[in-house]
Amino acid sequence: MKIPALAIVALTCGLSGVCFGQSSPATSTLAKGAGGSSAPYNESAVWVLTMIKTKTGLTDEYFKQITGTVKPVYDEAKKQKIILDYKILNGESSDSHDFNILIMVEYSNWAAFDTLRDKMDPLLTKVMGSEEQRKDMAVKRLDVREILGTKTMREITLK
Repeated sequence: MKIPALAIVALTCGLSGVCFGQSSPATSTLAKGAGGSSAPYNESAVWVLTMIKTKTGLTDEYFKQITGTVKPVYDEAKKQKIILDYKILNGESSDSHDFNILIMVEYSNWAAFDTLRDKMDPLLTKVMGSEEQRKDMAVKRLDVREILGTKTMREITLK
């Protein structure tokens, strides 16, 4: 009877020692890493960049079009805290294949995209009309501009 009791005590002490040994380095590692990632930067907002090339002489026409459609959508999305901010940059193309307008929309983080359509569809309908009306507007814009691409990027701040 003494052997099984000794075996149980030894096994319990052995397991306790292993568990203690396992948790000690993790605790000290956690304490060292309490400042966050070891990356040389901090992550911040997420930006969606849309690169647009307007047809020659039609940049102002494009801005007139989006002033009545895109701007109210972004303003309302900002008011409802769906987006943090938006910016529109205008400049010269470096060549015939380059964009001259950059639309930047700022989101708080990647999670903001999880329910984005559920939030944006009613807003788009309210501001720009039905899906059919929005398609018609998009087709009309083809005469004025071309979307060269869209890119989603994370803003960082160097440490």
